[in-house]
Amino acid sequence: MFEVAIRSRFAAAHCLENYGGKCEALHGHNWVVEVGVQGETLDNVGLLMDFKVLKKHVHATLDEVDHTMLNEHPAFKEINPSSEIIARWIFDEISRKIDDPKLRVSFVKVWESEDSVATYRP
Repeated sequence: MFEVAIRSRFAAAHCLENYGGKCEALHGHNWVVEVGVQGETLDNVGLLMDFKVLKKHVHATLDEVDHTMLNEHPAFKEINPSSEIIARWIFDEISRKIDDPKLRVSFVKVWESEDSVATYRP
């Protein structure tokens, strides 16, 4: 099994309703996102997936939430945009964009600070 991953970033605000602490108040993060893709075979160049293509999909997804209030995004209208939920949303969005049955998103990690990360795997 081969796996490639890239990291990217976005800035956004959110609040966690019914949290019972400071995170209930509006606040922002400079989020770091890592996306991994895996598959069994390489192409004729020796690549699992071109990093350029993976970056294009990740940037297109993150551009949708960059410099926004996450709670106002349609994906988070009914659920708190916690790091865990954001990781799952990014996973689903990237999975829809990859049009190759030999590849699958293996994980998404979302850091809301340099010491706090949430990971989503299928």
